[in-house]
Amino acid sequence: MFRRIGALLAILMFTFFLTPGIATAASPEEAAKFVDSLGQRAFQMLNQQGMPLEQKEAQVRALLAENFDLKLIGRYVVGQSWRTMGEEQQETYLTLFEEYVLRTYSKRLGGYSGQQFQIAGVKSASPEDHVVNTTITRPGAPPVEASWRVQAKSSPYKIVDVMVAGVSMVVTQRSEFGAVIQRQGVDGLIETLRMQVSKIPAQAK
Repeated sequence: MFRRIGALLAILMFTFFLTPGIATAASPEEAAKFVDSLGQRAFQMLNQQGMPLEQKEAQVRALLAENFDLKLIGRYVVGQSWRTMGEEQQETYLTLFEEYVLRTYSKRLGGYSGQQFQIAGVKSASPEDHVVNTTITRPGAPPVEASWRVQAKSSPYKIVDVMVAGVSMVVTQRSEFGAVIQRQGVDGLIETLRMQVSKIPAQAK
């Protein structure tokens, strides 16, 4: 019913996910250092040889759950419909949305390797809200310009959006979810997510 977010986006988003808890950064320079260190470590894990695929997928799932603000994004991508949902609908939707993201990306990221990236600059909307621009190189493919929006309103950082070629992936997902809601209502979106989740085998938590 709605398009799955592309495999390339999965690689880009994972750059942010491999991180332990750190103190809140208050400057764009610290945000850039955070992304640079995080990205190098993330790609080192993706490029690791000899790790069983199922084990790598399970590790990816744990990292996504810990470092990606799925609840915030989940609320945003349904727009104003969030306010009209009942409490039970909200809980069911968020549970399915989080599981959909975790299963989708843990499954997709297991086999990726060979990516590298460099910091290209950073802009700040506020002391707690930074957009770090990066260039990602891939074997046998053109480089990708990606921007990462991270919030430092609490410790540790949380990922709230990824932009590729200036296009916000969260805004794109909001448009796709909105189209489903317009045709089928909130219950239709919930059932669509339930169906998508059922198609993707769960990894160990």
